[in-house]
Amino acid sequence: MIAIIDYDAGNIKSVEKALRLLGQEVSVTRDAGAILDADKVILPGVGAFGDAMEKLVNYGLDEVIREVARRDTPFLGICLGLQLLFERSEESPGVKGLGVLKGEIVRIPENAGLKVPHMGWNSLKLYSGGRLFKGLPEEPYVYFVHSYYLRAADERIVTAVTEYSTRIHASVESGNVFACQFHPEKSSDVGIQILRNFVAI
Repeated sequence: MIAIIDYDAGNIKSVEKALRLLGQEVSVTRDAGAILDADKVILPGVGAFGDAMEKLVNYGLDEVIREVARRDTPFLGICLGLQLLFERSEESPGVKGLGVLKGEIVRIPENAGLKVPHMGWNSLKLYSGGRLFKGLPEEPYVYFVHSYYLRAADERIVTAVTEYSTRIHASVESGNVFACQFHPEKSSDVGIQILRNFVAI
């Protein structure tokens, strides 16, 4: 069973729908026991970093997520779910992230001709060994919606980057913890393959 963490963040339904298309049993839940008992856990989300962290803390889900990360349970953060795994974000100064991974979230710099938020399809540059990208072409296109991006402290965990006004760490992998800044559930066949790869881990 795959647990999708419910903390009142947007985009949960589309992730659930994509997983059900893959024939997976899915539970959208904020119950700690159900999350800890799940075979795999996903933290989706769109919205503001500070608001999301406040909800995770209020629901007691911050410690549950840290516990999942300490175990061997495969864990996937999507979009805001990626950002929350790190230590802090320029979007919400003074608010601590989950700190599961080292790094910070910073605003995409203004650049002539490029709009922020970054909304649309961009190609990824893949690094060897990223288990989420097995069976995909060398530069797959995926769908992004974000104004802030990850700057990982340790580039060895970065499995994909994209270019949009700057070099963006688009996906990371560290042990059982995976995360994507883009939305696999909105990225057509490429995204379905990424979710299929996660399910197979």
